[in-house]
This record gives sequence, structure tokens and C-alpha cells, in this order.
Amino acid sequence: MELKKMNSPIKIDIVSDVACPWCYVGKRRLEKALELWDGTPVTVEWHPYQLDPTMPAAGKTRDTYLVDKFGSIDGMKTMTDRLEEAGKTVGIDFNFGKDWLAVNTLPLHKMLLVAGQEGFKDALKERFLKAYFVTLEPLNDVKVLEHIGAEFGWDAEKVQTIIEDQELAKAVQQEIAHYQKLGVTGVPFFILNNKYGISGAQPPEVLLDALNQLSKEMEMEDSPTGEACGIDDENC
Repeated sequence: MELKKMNSPIKIDIVSDVACPWCYVGKRRLEKALELWDGTPVTVEWHPYQLDPTMPAAGKTRDTYLVDKFGSIDGMKTMTDRLEEAGKTVGIDFNFGKDWLAVNTLPLHKMLLVAGQEGFKDALKERFLKAYFVTLEPLNDVKVLEHIGAEFGWDAEKVQTIIEDQELAKAVQQEIAHYQKLGVTGVPFFILNNKYGISGAQPPEVLLDALNQLSKEMEMEDSPTGEACGIDDENC
């Protein structure tokens, strides 16, 4: 007798910030894992996080950012070497040249929130990450955001409206606060079916193992049950 398996999808919620290079690596590693995965269907939902909500609107140059965060730029090569090596394995050509600019990512998260409502959050997320870490486009420049928005069919007025919308800002900040209350203190952070948490940009093999384990558990939970007799059952 063959048991009929249910096909409830596995949901992966990813807490992430555009300003996080490891979030870019983690995104690509997840995509690689999903390419290899042939089990239970998977849905992915991105959620916002801000590593530095106090970042000024003008942003910070590479050297200023490194000095403010680490005290000097001396350790930069060690950090960037690791990222560049990891990036190459997943097709990311990281660029930490002198034109790299750290920006406040709240406007980007507002655009991502609306993109999610319109069905292209993942594509816009990829575009922002590429702009931040590869092509070094200044993402605090409204004209740059208008140009990126136009790639997805948004006119300049819509982009400006999104950026200036305080209700969207509040929604983003509330979502960030929600995940902070759940204990998320670093990104990327992957949550599988609201049951398991995976911290950091883990290799595809780790993500596949987690998907496999969760899929087996779901199959057990979804296995059909029928009427049965118990030892003390008066009806049998």
C-alpha cells in the first residue's frame, strides 16, 4: 500500500539587509541549494533588517565607514579577501574600491516592501545588492533609485512617493522590531517553517540538509490516519 504524500510547501523567511555583503552570498547559496533541491516545494519571503539605522542620509565613504566601525582600515584586506573568495564561488564579483559607499537602507527596504506587494521583491533585492557591492551605484541618490525603479516599470514619481512615505517606513521598522524580538541580532538569518533558524550565509549543503530534515518531518505529520482500536477502547 502506498501512502499519499501531502505537498504543503516549505516556507523560508529570510531576514536580511542590503548593506550586508554576507546576505548577498547567503542569497546566492540558497539559490544554489534550491537548484539542487527536488523535494517539497519551497517558497521564499524576504524581510528587512538594518545593521545601522543611524547611518546618515549622505552615507559614508569606504574609509570613513571602516574607521568608524573597526577603528582603522588595517583589517580591510582580510575581510574583503574572505568575501571576494566566497563571492567567486557563487558568481559575485565583489568590488570594495574607493568608490564604495555605505548608505542608510531604509528607503531601499521601503521600495522592497512595495515590490513584494507587486511580485518582484526577489529581483529588486538582487538588483540592490549588485548596485551596493558590485557596480557601486550610490543608493542614497534619488536619481539612481529612480533609474533602478524604471527597470521594473516604476516612474520617477512613484519612486519618490515610496521613499517619502512615512507609513511605509513605520511598517518596515515594525517588521525589523518583530524579528529583533524573536532574537535575530545578525543577518542573514533563515527561518524554515517558523520552526528552525539558520544563522549566517551557510553553504548549500547545510541548507539542503535542513530542507531534507524538515521535509521528512512534514511527511510524517501529513501521513493519513484512520480509525483504530486501542487496548482499552470500548468501541472495539
